[in-house]
Amino acid sequence: MARECKIGTSGNLWPLYEELGLEDTQWSDAALVDFMLQSSILINRPIVVTPLVSKLFRPAEAVLDLLPSPQQASFSKEDGEVVIDANGKCV
Repeated sequence: MARECKIGTSGNLWPLYEELGLEDTQWSDAALVDFMLQSSILINRPIVVTPLVSKLFRPAEAVLDLLPSPQQASFSKEDGEVVIDANGKCV
């Protein structure tokens, strides 16, 4: 029996989803989380945990708003786009 809600269908995700058989209802929630921890592309969203909040982020650079002080080093999105350069300056 296939799941009604698939994890996603875009980019590099779908082949891995199919390869692992994640649409099969045999997988418990804990098993699915284990798959996501092993292959973060399945999440396709950065998860940030701070003392104040835990949040799923999209776009990735939205996480910068949670930092207690400005980003001091380079920061790039998952596609390689540079958001902050090596000097901590917004690009």
